[in-house]
Amino acid sequence: MTRPRIPETDHGIQGEFTVASYDEMQRVMRDRGWIETRALLDHGLIHGYALEIGHGPGYLGLEWLKHTQGTRLAGLDISPDMHALATRNAQSYGLSERVHYHLGSGDRLPFDDGIFDAVFTNGSLHEWSNPRGTCDEIWRVLKPGGRYFISDLRRDVNILVRGFLWLSTQPASIRPGLITSINAAYTPKELHELLAGTRLQNFRIDSNMIGVTVSGPA
Repeated sequence: MTRPRIPETDHGIQGEFTVASYDEMQRVMRDRGWIETRALLDHGLIHGYALEIGHGPGYLGLEWLKHTQGTRLAGLDISPDMHALATRNAQSYGLSERVHYHLGSGDRLPFDDGIFDAVFTNGSLHEWSNPRGTCDEIWRVLKPGGRYFISDLRRDVNILVRGFLWLSTQPASIRPGLITSINAAYTPKELHELLAGTRLQNFRIDSNMIGVTVSGPA
């Protein structure tokens, strides 16, 4: 039986030590090819102006820019510390001219209607304090024909997979945060129920042993 969901946070990842540890974890995942750049491309997010919600250190969006041509990116995060870190990382990638980061909440996106060709996020869904509101906002800012991609952990992960994730997460100092994130995540069934009450249309939910993805066209 799956344990009840335990919300994790609604203010993002903050604090110098925690942010530095999370940045190290994300760099390890990037270097191992474990971030979802390929998944974004395979789901048709390949051109235009994109929005990344909950960008954290920024590696997913920056890798997406590296692997696409003539694209631009807006990033949004609720954490000032992550905002500053992503800005520095964009400079180290040499991509500062193609990305601009914003502070704010996903359920009140500071953007006009229908301006993005794509919206994506990884690992932030379980932190949204108003997930239905954020999904409605994603739909609002997408152009007709634009695409969205939402991915996250799943709470009903097998205990053996949970153990693998624990052991493979580096640095070890971030491992307790992994567990709280899993405990705050949604099951595929819960996601179906949640999305049914939003403006998102044509959504498809896929799952694997570790996580879930929600994708579709506007």
